[in-house]
Amino acid sequence: RLNEQASEEILKVEQKYNKLRQPFFQKRSELIAKIPNFWVTTFVNHPQVSALLGEEDEEALHYLTRVEVTEFEDIKSGYRIDFYFDENPYFENKVLSKEFHLNESGDPSSKSTEIKWKSGKDLTKRSSQTQNKASRKRQHEEPESFFTWFTDHSDAGADELGEVIKDDIWPNPLQYYLVPDMDDEEGEGEEDDDDDEEEEGLEDIDEEGDEDEGEEDEDDDEGEEGEVSNLTPY
Repeated sequence: RLNEQASEEILKVEQKYNKLRQPFFQKRSELIAKIPNFWVTTFVNHPQVSALLGEEDEEALHYLTRVEVTEFEDIKSGYRIDFYFDENPYFENKVLSKEFHLNESGDPSSKSTEIKWKSGKDLTKRSSQTQNKASRKRQHEEPESFFTWFTDHSDAGADELGEVIKDDIWPNPLQYYLVPDMDDEEGEGEEDDDDDEEEEGLEDIDEEGDEDEGEEDEDDDEGEEGEVSNLTPY
């Protein structure tokens, strides 16, 4: 009984702070949108997500401009993840979404946007065909397409990718975007201009985080990229 009561209290706190954080998340999304390839870089740098990405998935995700996670009014009932895309050669959709629900009996379920693939560009089928033709060793190396996640509703209660995006990436995507790429260090000189532009965008995100944390963090001199992650109430 005490555990149930404590859980209810925690959920009430989460609901309160989810509402308070929405304006900051909105501003953060606007700033991130100015940074080229932010989300594909974040996903590629995340160890669990990168394991799900094939080469063509990465190409398609270069057109991903925004990710939004929305928890429903009653947190216990589920959440939705929206992926916003620019015009691209793979599919017609501007937004791809996947929702996770708990019905009244507590059974999990999920539903998602039907991807309207352009002719010959269905990455989920291409992945299957590639694996059928490949050697047994290659099958283990090449993952299924990331986009099969939108059609997989077999175990909504244990959707690892959805949980990773909601609980790990969404609160602080900068921690994965800023992971250093050792392979690119030699070419740093050639990319200084691009880096400067991206750093300006990141500084804007940090400044916004500082404004929101304001009075509580006046004495905190560590206003670095991680400030964006200070969104949880505990």
